[in-house]
Amino acid sequence: MTQRTITINIMRYHPETDSQPYLQKFEHIPYDNTMSILDMLNYIKENLAPELVYRSSCRMAICGSCGVMINNIPKLLCKTFVRDYVGKEITISPLAHFPIERDLVINMTHFMQSIEAIKPYIMDGLKLAKDEMNKQLPALLVKYQQFTHCINCGLCYAACPQFGLNPEFIGPAAISLAMRYNLDSRDNGHHARMPILNQENGVWRCTFVGFCSTVCPKQVDPAFAIQLAKVESAKDYLISKIKIQS
Repeated sequence: MTQRTITINIMRYHPETDSQPYLQKFEHIPYDNTMSILDMLNYIKENLAPELVYRSSCRMAICGSCGVMINNIPKLLCKTFVRDYVGKEITISPLAHFPIERDLVINMTHFMQSIEAIKPYIMDGLKLAKDEMNKQLPALLVKYQQFTHCINCGLCYAACPQFGLNPEFIGPAAISLAMRYNLDSRDNGHHARMPILNQENGVWRCTFVGFCSTVCPKQVDPAFAIQLAKVESAKDYLISKIKIQS
């Protein structure tokens, strides 16, 4: 039985030797229907290019570390299978809109700073008596539950044309996480997060393309979260005007 093979192009960049990124072609790479793109990269690293650099960890679409562009679409290496590209060449490049550190590894400093800035934890919660539980009813949980599924993979930033134009935009994942806590009845941190969302590079930079929601590997809807945040931002603006007039 003839072994099936496929051609894969990988963007390479080692700043100490390369003036700019370039594509390296690997031909006749064997595969079967169980192989993920991550498995294929592991094969190439072990057999053809030991200096190839990329991130991965859990192999179960939980850690979010293996995000890349596959044929120009943001995807997780571990959740994308070679069998879906039969008859095509596969081209893998680093996540778009992020500075490249080396090969497929990007610099996520701004991303992590944006997540940290919105204070992703319950603030100023209700003071409960000892041993008393702060219960969360299903009707309350459903308001923000989908936003808790974010794995911080950065795919939504690579899909966001506004982040591509303005790297200071706080971005879809940070806004989704801000709404996850703002909508939590146990949290009282709205006053601390909204000034960040209301700022120049906050929610109003979003032009509602919606591709961020399309590429999310955990079915989070950041575009919806941003629209919720815009409503809250508009309320803040109107309330501030009323206070000035009174």
